[in-house]
Amino acid sequence: MNPPLPIAILGSGRGSNFLALAGAINKGEVHARVVLVASDLAQAPILQHATTMGLPTYTCPPGRFKTKLEPEIETGLAGAIQQSGAALIVLAGYMRVLKPPLLQPFSGRILNIHPSLLPAFKGLEAWKQALEAGVPETGCTVHWVDDSLDGGPIIRQEKVPVLPDDTAASLHARIQEAEHRLLPAVVADLAAGRIPWAGPGRF
Repeated sequence: MNPPLPIAILGSGRGSNFLALAGAINKGEVHARVVLVASDLAQAPILQHATTMGLPTYTCPPGRFKTKLEPEIETGLAGAIQQSGAALIVLAGYMRVLKPPLLQPFSGRILNIHPSLLPAFKGLEAWKQALEAGVPETGCTVHWVDDSLDGGPIIRQEKVPVLPDDTAASLHARIQEAEHRLLPAVVADLAAGRIPWAGPGRF
């Protein structure tokens, strides 16, 4: 058997997808190990969860923009990930658009989970977009990351029905439940070689 897949997780918020993935790893459902948890926000709860678990963390210096990091800051983040030995980067609620300093050294080895059935409803608060559009179903998508907004090849999706009495909060909660199933399943299959990598492979 191959050694556990070393992964770095990037997040900007509560870290619920990180907790779902870490829990699946601890249960032996995913043959991987978290080698770094990084965030662009020093107070992000995902970092607190990681520290409680005894996992290495990295916090980006504060930048001038909300949607992207300055090249020198992203270069520092990329360096920290490279030093960690991560073979895969998982974006779990990471709210910055990736740029070349991170995309180039990890081309084909970055995946993201997005709360819609891409290519529908890209961008922020996709569950609200779905509700306002009146679609009968939405869901979540795990996809490889490229230089486009919520673009890149789709790996797997899970559908979530939109109920007649749904609010933005209730729909979002059910989408998150689906995310917490889908992300660990995809990482498990990548680690086991059951689905193909977009880039050079796990090592």
